[in-house]
Amino acid sequence: MIPFLDLKNINAQYQIELKEACSRVIDSGWYVLGNEVTEFEKEFATYCKTKHCLGVANGLDALVLILRAYIELGVIQKGDEVIVPSNTYIASILAISENGLTPVLVEPDINTFNLDSKLVEQAITDKTKAILTVHLYGQVTAMDEINTIAKKYNLKVIEDCAQAHGALYTDKQGQSRKVGSLGDAAGFSFYPGKNLGALGDAGAVTTNDSELADTIAALRNYGSHEKYKNLYKGMNSRLDEIQAAMLRVKLRYLDNEIAARQAVAQVYLTGINNPIIELPVVDDVNSHVWHLFVIKTTQREKLANYLTANGVQSLIHYPIPPHKQGAYHEWTNESFPISEQIHDQVLSIPISPVLAINVVNKIVEICNSFNKDTII
Repeated sequence: MIPFLDLKNINAQYQIELKEACSRVIDSGWYVLGNEVTEFEKEFATYCKTKHCLGVANGLDALVLILRAYIELGVIQKGDEVIVPSNTYIASILAISENGLTPVLVEPDINTFNLDSKLVEQAITDKTKAILTVHLYGQVTAMDEINTIAKKYNLKVIEDCAQAHGALYTDKQGQSRKVGSLGDAAGFSFYPGKNLGALGDAGAVTTNDSELADTIAALRNYGSHEKYKNLYKGMNSRLDEIQAAMLRVKLRYLDNEIAARQAVAQVYLTGINNPIIELPVVDDVNSHVWHLFVIKTTQREKLANYLTANGVQSLIHYPIPPHKQGAYHEWTNESFPISEQIHDQVLSIPISPVLAINVVNKIVEICNSFNKDTII
């Protein structure tokens, strides 16, 4: 079976350095908010070209803390609205709810899967205070349009970068910048399966706002800058030293891994020509970092079974849209037809930096040999 993602082999490339980094932490005797976290924060801020990076426990906490900090700073109040894509992973929405804010779902572009900027302005009310945009699957949202709307209505722009580490966006002036630096603040997940994955849970916030960064630094540590002095009702969400050390190793190879993913994606884009399969739509294949390679088909179950029968593992990201989840029963009767179509038709096929091109070609052949009359 060709696995969807072979994390063991991805990390095996760096096992000597990873083990050395782990030993360094063990030998240091300092395991929380020490030198490894400090150095990773500097290195990742430099990579994203932001003033600040704050390591936190996971990607959900990164988004929760951004919104919590804005509440503490008086920029946002409980009950205010935050616009978010209706087809995102549930974590983006949970971060809003966790802070007593109201998520307002807006449909994505059917082609890019990202927030449709043309629909955003229609959803803005006098309670709207932020746009939480998600660079889904590794492709950057149309940030020029999002930032223009945000400026017009004095809204904060928060990037959910959980699937887009290292993705580039070229604005209308021709300036290219990485995600994490395109809005007011950004949340990253370093869950092991991400393009930049730790060996456990981990996350980070990036921002150029020093006041926001200072507030998050306290909030992640029980609301405290100084031990036993608590300015805020904070939480315990600290990137630990071992995960920071692992991430420092893997960050050095991130751009190489992105290039490898882009090479795989290019083979898929040029090789899969089955009319039953709809390929991703991208403006620039070299700016997309291809956390996932997501196809669409009205024959999803049959295709998934056919791939399995031919030794290829596929996954669905994501089978149930947020408004159909039991956690959000208030949306049960709401209709988001574009999201529903996406969630009914998407299928992710293997992509990773250690997927050999001959294996990729085999997957292409299998995809092209599928037809709707195939009996599984």
